[in-house]
Amino acid sequence: MLDLIEEAQYAAPSDSKVLITGESGVGKEVLAQMIHQRSTRSRHPLITINCAGVPETLLESELFGHTRGSFTDAHRDKRGLLETADRGTVLLDEVGEMSMRMQSMLLRFLESGEIQRIGSEGHHATVDVRIIAATNRDLFERTQQKEFREDLYYRLNVVHLVMPPLRARREDIQLLFEHFLRVMGEQYRLPICQVSEEAIELLESYHWPGNIRELKNAAERVAVRYPGQLLTARELPAQIAARRSVTKMTVGVVSTAPSIVDVLYDRMTCNGESFWTVVFGPFMSRDLTRETVRAIVRRGLECTKGNYRLIAPLFNFPPSDYKRFLNFLQKHDCHVPFQHFRLITRPQDAQERDVTAGAKAG
Repeated sequence: MLDLIEEAQYAAPSDSKVLITGESGVGKEVLAQMIHQRSTRSRHPLITINCAGVPETLLESELFGHTRGSFTDAHRDKRGLLETADRGTVLLDEVGEMSMRMQSMLLRFLESGEIQRIGSEGHHATVDVRIIAATNRDLFERTQQKEFREDLYYRLNVVHLVMPPLRARREDIQLLFEHFLRVMGEQYRLPICQVSEEAIELLESYHWPGNIRELKNAAERVAVRYPGQLLTARELPAQIAARRSVTKMTVGVVSTAPSIVDVLYDRMTCNGESFWTVVFGPFMSRDLTRETVRAIVRRGLECTKGNYRLIAPLFNFPPSDYKRFLNFLQKHDCHVPFQHFRLITRPQDAQERDVTAGAKAG
């Protein structure tokens, strides 16, 4: 994180475009705010737009503006965010979700700095805006799949900052948790909680699929529920207190932190929770990546020997949801080919076939 912040500080004073990547909830927007605040544009606005949360037709209007009468409900001229942020910064959050058409329009703007409102004829305005893009997608992979323009990728990827997930920086967990406790105490005018060593151990061993956003939510929950108290395992949220991510072995002490795939897979196969709750919901809210979903499906296919229908009882959803499950995987490019898993042969199966073949030959 110190290296990352140092790199961001070097990039801040310039007008270089910045691409920030990382899982949902790791603090990409906070890093973008820091870059803007330490830039020469800090006296001008930083405007954020979530490209995934706005339909394509509205996204064009939001970015470039429109003229009166250009479409239904366009009762007056409207400036777009790019024009409003002139001499400031625009953060394009979830830029990987842009359609190919919007990618082309953004590329043209990056090349010329010119904007044309929807419905205007021949009127072009030139603005001076710094672009920071953020995404939880692998944009390079999307360029290989022809889902993201390669020329736009290299336009945005001048300074590339990768935000690590919280589970990869466990030494920050205590500092962040205690910081959020102080913030919530001041915000709600409550006594600040203290954190026991037991609670810290549990916090640092938890896998944090929602990253810093989930940590902040946990801090707010206990700050409001147990103001001024000493926090132990009992006061922590159930999913944190119930799951110890550190396994201590009797000979020596070996610590192993299970991956998020292991944790979510166990929640379905061992705890009886449904795929729609454990995987589908977090993925749709962008707390899980496509790669994580594929890995979970791959684990399931390994167990069912490539039979997708048997995943329904394994992942605890009704057989009637089978088509919905497949449609979800296909739509979001999470489908995993099953043929490889049907070709995998267990050693004991091969040995049994050899014995049977030998008996028949005899």
